[in-house]
Amino acid sequence: MTMKNIFKIKSTLPVLLILLFLTGCGTDPALSRFKTQVDDFCTRISELDTSINNIDTQSEGYTSELLGYLDELDAEFQAFSEVDFPEQFDYLESLADEAGEYMTEAVKSYHEAYSNGSYNEYTADYALQNYSRAYKRIQIILTFLHGEEPDDADLSIEYGE
Repeated sequence: MTMKNIFKIKSTLPVLLILLFLTGCGTDPALSRFKTQVDDFCTRISELDTSINNIDTQSEGYTSELLGYLDELDAEFQAFSEVDFPEQFDYLESLADEAGEYMTEAVKSYHEAYSNGSYNEYTADYALQNYSRAYKRIQIILTFLHGEEPDDADLSIEYGE
């Protein structure tokens, strides 16, 4: 598996983002601010994804470039985990927190996997698992924001009364 395949964001993320914002959030200032924050987060993540996928893995020092982008990605996830979700979406805020925690662990593990000029496949696999968990939570958030329920066998939804 190549590095480009490892970091590819699933194609549903941009589609969900577009659908989310085509529906609009109304004129509520809190919703408008939230929409802008989500839009900015997704735009920045998409830019970082493009940068990561355009790294020339044959160039000397590509791991430093990769780790730098991953550090930026972690910072974006941390900022998103600090977003104050509007009341009607408050139930999703813990998923943003979890996404931030998983991304921090992923980036930390990628740094360990590439430390000392070598590559540790076991640590990189662990990093990829956390990376995937972080993105899965973002996809779930975007799906709910669009007013849909995620179609995921690993997800159970409990409805309140």
